[in-house]
Amino acid sequence: MKNDHLVHHLPASGDPAVTLGGFSQPLLALLFATAIILYIVAAKQTGRHYRRWPVSRVIYWIAGVLFAWLSVAGPVADRAHTDFTAHMVGHLFLGMLSPLLLVLAAPMTLMLRTLPTEAARRLTRLLKCRFSRLMTHPVTAAILNLGGLWLLYTSDLYSLMHTYPSLYLLIHFHVFAAGYVFTVSMLYVDPSPHPHSYQLRSAVLLVFLAGHAILSKFIYAHPPAGVPAEQAQAGGLVMYYGGDAIDAILIFFLCLQWYRSVRPRQKGGRKLRQS
Repeated sequence: MKNDHLVHHLPASGDPAVTLGGFSQPLLALLFATAIILYIVAAKQTGRHYRRWPVSRVIYWIAGVLFAWLSVAGPVADRAHTDFTAHMVGHLFLGMLSPLLLVLAAPMTLMLRTLPTEAARRLTRLLKCRFSRLMTHPVTAAILNLGGLWLLYTSDLYSLMHTYPSLYLLIHFHVFAAGYVFTVSMLYVDPSPHPHSYQLRSAVLLVFLAGHAILSKFIYAHPPAGVPAEQAQAGGLVMYYGGDAIDAILIFFLCLQWYRSVRPRQKGGRKLRQS
């Protein structure tokens, strides 16, 4: 089966009419540009009442939105319809790199600062509810993230999503949402109503890394339906080494937070001695 069969019902590469589940490229560009503009406006507004919002977080947000946009529009997304290697690059952008950058931008903290009081209270109650507790538990988030990827690449789901645009949109949304929730469950940049120990998060992360690496090797040896062997091998390598590079950044920030949580506190400019 040639890879071209995967795109039989999808628009041709470069077609500006439809790109992701019926969304045109101009509309997608408008949505992502709006996300950037709203964040910048909120960052400026909160700086009038609280401590100035860090520029680094603004940069994280812009980069995260741009990588998400690259994965669903533009040349990478167009080529992903017929090239599994490009698809895997988009997967890394949408499911790993973009969520990591967006989490580092602390969007929930910014929303709580800028929303009206009653709206901020509703958001806080939503973050504290049982559903939120369940979804942001490290084990649940890892199962949703890794389990979804195994299901996508080891079943007919990968070929089906290239047949039905609505399924294509749903799967891309899941990849992003699962990646974001998993990153939130690992890094506590925003306030976390349901915190878990560093030991638990580290253990779950190690299992996730192993499962992600095994899946990339499985794809290398067992191409998804409709994907030529050479493209599957190249895509598996991209997933393996690209995933490791992004995971290294995630591990760095997790270890940095852990170190800061246990290091001796400073008081009055003097460092306290550990007993």
